[in-house]
Amino acid sequence: MELARWGAGMSGVIQAPARDWLATALGVAESFPWQDALLTLMLAGALPRAVDVPTGLGKTATMAIWLVARAAGATLPRRLVYVVDRRAVIDQASDIARGLRELVARTPSLAAGLGLTPGATLPISTLRGQFADNREWLVDPSSAAIVLGTVDMVGSRLLFEGYGVTRRMRPYHAGLLGSDTLVILDEAHLVPTFEALVEELAISRSLGPRDEVAGLVPRLQVMSLSATGRVTGDVLTLGANDEAHPVVRRRLGARKSLVVRAPVDPATLVEELAREAWERSERGTRPLRCIVFCDQRTFAQAVVNALQKLAAAGPNSVEESIEVELFVGGRRVWERKAAADWLAARGFLAGHRAAPSRPTFVVATSAGEVGVDLDADDMICDLVAWERMVQRLGRVNRRGDSDATIIVVPVKPDKKAAEALAKADRAAERAEDTEDDGPVEAVVRRHRRLDACRELLDRLPRRGGAADVSPGALTAFKQRPDVASLIVLASTPPPLRPALERPLADAWSMTSLVEHTGRPPIQPWLRGWVDEDEPQTTLVWRRHLPVHSNGDPLAPSDVARFFEAAAPYLLEALETETRSALAWLEQRLRALRDRVADRPPPDALVGTDEQAADEAPPTSENNNRQSHTAGVRPLRGKKDVVAFILRANAEPVALRLHELNRDKRERDELEQRLRGSTLVVDVRLGGLGKGLLDPDSDAAIEVGDVEEMAKERPFRVLLREVSASGANDPNNWREELRLGLDPDPEGTPRRWLLVETSRRALPATEEARSTGREQLLAEHEAWVERHARRIGERVGLPPAYCEVLALAALLHDEGKRARRWQQAFRARAGEVWGKTASAPNFRLLDGYRHEFGSLPYAERDPRVAALDLPLRDLCLHLIAAHHGHARPLIPTAGCEDAPPSALTARAAEVALRFTRLQAQWGPWGLAWWESLLRAADQQASRENDQRSDEHG
Repeated sequence: MELARWGAGMSGVIQAPARDWLATALGVAESFPWQDALLTLMLAGALPRAVDVPTGLGKTATMAIWLVARAAGATLPRRLVYVVDRRAVIDQASDIARGLRELVARTPSLAAGLGLTPGATLPISTLRGQFADNREWLVDPSSAAIVLGTVDMVGSRLLFEGYGVTRRMRPYHAGLLGSDTLVILDEAHLVPTFEALVEELAISRSLGPRDEVAGLVPRLQVMSLSATGRVTGDVLTLGANDEAHPVVRRRLGARKSLVVRAPVDPATLVEELAREAWERSERGTRPLRCIVFCDQRTFAQAVVNALQKLAAAGPNSVEESIEVELFVGGRRVWERKAAADWLAARGFLAGHRAAPSRPTFVVATSAGEVGVDLDADDMICDLVAWERMVQRLGRVNRRGDSDATIIVVPVKPDKKAAEALAKADRAAERAEDTEDDGPVEAVVRRHRRLDACRELLDRLPRRGGAADVSPGALTAFKQRPDVASLIVLASTPPPLRPALERPLADAWSMTSLVEHTGRPPIQPWLRGWVDEDEPQTTLVWRRHLPVHSNGDPLAPSDVARFFEAAAPYLLEALETETRSALAWLEQRLRALRDRVADRPPPDALVGTDEQAADEAPPTSENNNRQSHTAGVRPLRGKKDVVAFILRANAEPVALRLHELNRDKRERDELEQRLRGSTLVVDVRLGGLGKGLLDPDSDAAIEVGDVEEMAKERPFRVLLREVSASGANDPNNWREELRLGLDPDPEGTPRRWLLVETSRRALPATEEARSTGREQLLAEHEAWVERHARRIGERVGLPPAYCEVLALAALLHDEGKRARRWQQAFRARAGEVWGKTASAPNFRLLDGYRHEFGSLPYAERDPRVAALDLPLRDLCLHLIAAHHGHARPLIPTAGCEDAPPSALTARAAEVALRFTRLQAQWGPWGLAWWESLLRAADQQASRENDQRSDEHG
């Protein structure tokens, strides 16, 4: 059967309750025929390779369709991972995921079909809001879950890295994402490299388990979504039933008239874009919703200024006569939430049909082209590649209930580009090769691409003197044979990409190695080799950093532990080009350095986050306004640490204020370090204005470790005097980490830097899972065994493998019997404890890993000894790796149960065992096995915390 005809022939066969569930999930009386066809396929356990339907016809409904099919008993992956391009700023997919969670909560039959226990909610992790970047989906590998992420977030985790993910947690994430998961890739045609990566992971035998165990690990599956008119392969497209559907017919025929202006000089582009938008509003007198697209962020910012100047000089003579919103990348997710509310309130988001009371403009870059259902009345834009133009055209009159005008303003080549084009033309006439000049060739290719796109626009079907760019007309146009080659020329070519080979995957999976010479950066496997794609750096502002009052950083191990417990969080992150981040950093350091005097600091401000701003000493900066320095210590001197660089496979690097004084070589080294890294800066640096980098700004900054943002993040950071007693709000927060600051001459801390985790979230560090309500070791291990059995049965493990998982659970913490561990965790004498109420003494612990100490107990256990070698290897590895070590190395420090030579031999066997099992199960299969035990351990710890809450 040809998949392209499924939409016409497979609707009307869906039975209750799936039919009713789907209608409720979509909030419609009647779903589209193509959606019914996809549900029919999924109910049969089948998936098309791709779904290709025009923009505006509900592709994000695929999440609801998967949920309904899964609840109805279909053999589909338990986890759905919905992936959008990294440049998406607002995503309706997050709203849909939240809606599905609420639907499951109020529909017991749907929850039961998903296997959720009574009272349990559907785990979701979204790109914004209450569920942004949480870890709910890690709690139970046997449960249905929805994860939303960008290409970089999901892709990096798949390849054993990940933004804000510690080395010890990376196998956990990779194992669950790479197994028993359906990846739905939105706008797949924009990210061909990532599409190829996940498809290769899904089908490659060389990357998976050996044949004899391949069926035991649920596989990764992929389904791409696009609107490109694919005609080959297993693709679900619109059928005759769709075209007869009244809503589909109206949206396919949505009136959109496109006019191309004469090319303008680059210097006048901003003026022309603003003027065209102003004219569409009839010089500020006609209320409308107009979107202006610019290819560059600086142009977008300039268009905003130009529109405001036109309004100030217009008939009402005030800027307030219009509304303008800048909608670009390079801003924090926190500010994106405010942008979403602004857009919804003014009717720019699909489903929010607020009528404008005055001219309202959104000026956007590529951030508005994908991942957001923008819906405007009219559009003004510059000319970009064909696939991007198609995306932009989908951002007006999406529902087909108005008549949109689209004006395209092409740009003439600037002087350098014109010279390069002329040189290329002369060489072509003489049939000569041009000199290999990468940047010049890139300019020539770009302008040739734009010329081809201009020709395509000129050849579009006409209606009333303008080009008809309705979805139906575009779909028919893209299928014309006479424009096929021109579409290729007008489109951005897929980037070259490296092959994904098994040795690379093995190297990436060795997460316990800080450095590995065979482990290259993963970006080319996610994005390909793209000349125009600049390196990125993520910035995070924090009030509290692991720094003493004298400006010195804590010990490297303490700094690493701090950022493990209080890792950068999605809401507080701002991603921008590395060159922009470096220039901003230099200017802010220069501004602070020039103001700093070397003097002793005033007494530290301590207390809760809420007290911090109230207790700020009066300064010239905050007498009249709230400053970014309110509630924090003034800088002491030019040697103060003001930032940390966090890299995927390296220890954090501290940056001091005086380090601005760098020669070119040192500056280049710093720029190299910043590429692909996270820069966590002291809030005193400021430099953020309206959610964008602003090197001249000293304005107040909402920071991630305190203040309002903390309400939507699972941890908080506190600074407290040693003399203070008791936790703040112990019913809602647990202590995750305690670090001593400012020691006196005897080494006793004067203050504590505390990281507390919300009790509704998973602990961020492995050590935190060993604290909470006191619990005997035997009871904890019995509870973990119970959870492990349940997980093993629910994921369909054969009895022998389920027993191995349960046995590993029963023995996994035996190393806690060591006197060192009991003393370091301040366990009460007379019993062997698995959980204690006190934070550990890390100096006394001396690096001891209790999972390493558990191995001799397990090896002596007769049940383990009776296992066949492959099963015995698996059991022992799960024990050794249940806190993220043993991939392949595990520390031997602090272990006193054998001579050093025997400990070395045991650690060597741990590494060899990892190698044997990796060869058998594959990188993702072995990581999936580890996630089963780690999840059981977490579930038992959470149960223990709940018992503590119940008993006060």
